[in-house]
Amino acid sequence: MSESGHHESNDIVLLARLGYKQELKREFTPVELFGFGFSVSAIVPSVALGLLAPQWRLFLDDLGVQWATSSVFLMFIAMSMAELGSAAPTSGGLYYWTYKYSSPRSRNLLCWMVGYISTISYSTGVAGIDWSCATLIMAAAGIDSDGVFVPTIHQTFGVYCCVVVFHGFIASCATKVIARLQYTFIAINVALILVMIIALPAATSNDLKNSAKYAFGNFENITPWPNGYAFILSFLAPLWTIGGFDAGVHISEEAQNASIAVPWAIISVTGIGCLLGFAVQISLAFCMGTDTITILSNPVQQPMATILLNSFGKTGTLVIWAFIFIALFMCGVSLLTASSRQTFAFSRDGALPYSRFLYKINRYTGTPVRCVWLSAICAILLGLITFAGSEATAALFTLGVVGQYIAYSIPITARYLGGQNFKRGPFHLGLFSKPVAVVAVLWMWFMTVVLMFPTVPDPTAQTMNYTVVVMGGVSLLALGYYYFPKYGGVHWFKGPVSNVEVDDGSQTTDEKFDE
Repeated sequence: MSESGHHESNDIVLLARLGYKQELKREFTPVELFGFGFSVSAIVPSVALGLLAPQWRLFLDDLGVQWATSSVFLMFIAMSMAELGSAAPTSGGLYYWTYKYSSPRSRNLLCWMVGYISTISYSTGVAGIDWSCATLIMAAAGIDSDGVFVPTIHQTFGVYCCVVVFHGFIASCATKVIARLQYTFIAINVALILVMIIALPAATSNDLKNSAKYAFGNFENITPWPNGYAFILSFLAPLWTIGGFDAGVHISEEAQNASIAVPWAIISVTGIGCLLGFAVQISLAFCMGTDTITILSNPVQQPMATILLNSFGKTGTLVIWAFIFIALFMCGVSLLTASSRQTFAFSRDGALPYSRFLYKINRYTGTPVRCVWLSAICAILLGLITFAGSEATAALFTLGVVGQYIAYSIPITARYLGGQNFKRGPFHLGLFSKPVAVVAVLWMWFMTVVLMFPTVPDPTAQTMNYTVVVMGGVSLLALGYYYFPKYGGVHWFKGPVSNVEVDDGSQTTDEKFDE
C-alpha cells in the first residue's frame, strides 16, 4: 500500500471512531490545507479592510507593541485549537468537541448553541468578505474615474450579490478542484505580500517616508475615547487579519493525514500570518506619510488605496488593487467552502431545520452543494444589514470575530471543566496545554467584550455597535428554538449522531461518549 493510501486508511478508521463514515473525498494534501487557511487569512486584503473599520483605524500608528502582543495571544489560541483538531479531526469541529468534552448534564445545550453560533458566524464571515469584494470593485471604479464615480448602496449591494453567486458556483466544485486552486491562492497572496514589503518602499518618494521613531513610536488617537482605551482598540488589528483558526478543521474530512495535517496547518498559518502581517503593517507605517486624517477621509473611501495611489500612481495602484481583489475573492471561496462543511456536519447530526434535505452529497461533484447554496443565501440575506448604515455594516466584520471567539472558547473550556477523558492526538503541548488554554480563553473573552463596544463613548442609533444586537438576537433565536414547546431541540437533539455501521448492523462509535 502506498503512503497516501495508508494515510487515507488511517483517516477513515479515525473518522469511524469519531462516529462518522467517510463520505467526502480526501483530496487536500498538507500543503493545500495550509493554502486553504492561508487564503482565509488573506493578509494584504485583510489589512486593507481593517483600515475601514472605525475601531481599528488606529493600527496605522504605533504598530510594534500592539501587533506583537496580539500575535502572541493569537498563537495561544491556535495551539489550543490545534490540539483539539489533532485529537478529533471532523467537519463538525467546535460543536462536536463541545459535546465530546462537556459534562452529560450540559453537553446537549452547549453543543446546540456552539453549532448555531459557529454556523451563523461563518455565514456572517462570508457576507463580510463578499461585501468587501464589492467595495473594492467600487473603489477601483472610483480610482479610475479620479473620484468622479461615487457608488450608491444599491449598486454596491447588486455587485455584492453577484460576488456571492460566483462564490457559490466555485465552492460547489469537486473537492479536487478546490484543493488544486490553493497553489494559485498561495502564489497570489505571497506576491501581494512581496509587493507591500519590497515594492512599496522602493516606489514611495522620500517626502512620504517616515522615520523609525514615527513608525514604531507614534500614537495618534483619532477616536473620541481616552488614550488608554484607544490603545486597547489598537490591539484589534491582527484579530481581523489572522482568524478562521478552525477553517482547516471543517475540511478535515477531505484532508489526507488529517490528525497531523490539520494542527500543523493551524499553527503554520497563524505563525506565518502574524509575521508577514507585521511586516506589511511596518511597511505601511514607513511609507504612508504623516497625514493620517487625509488618508482615512479620501473620497475613494479606501485608506489602503490612498497609500498605494500616493506611491504607485493611478495605473500601478489599479493593477495592485486588482490582485488584492483576486486574493480577497479567493478568501471568499475558501470561507464559503468552510461554511458549507460546517452546515453539512450540523445537518448530518440533524440539528438544522430540513436537515434531511441539506445532508446530501452531490453525485457529480462529491460535495455538499445544497449546503453551499444555503450558506450563500444566508450571506445574501445578512448583506441586507448594510442598508442600515455604516455602523450596522461594521457588524458584519466584528460579528464574525465575536462569534468565532465565543464558539472557540467553549470547547477549550469544556476540555478541562467537563470531566471527560481527553485522548490526545499526534499534536499536543503536554504540560503546557492547560496554561496555554487558560491564556487563550481569557484573551478571547476580553477581546469579545472590546469588540462589542461602540465607536464613541455616547452612542446614538447611528453610532451604536450592532454586533451585540445581532449576536444577542442569534443566540436568543437558537435558545428559543432549543426550548420551543414540543418541537424544540430539547425534545430530540442528542448531539452528534453516529452513521457508522458495525457488523451487527447497529450504529455505534469506538469512542463512546461518557454518560
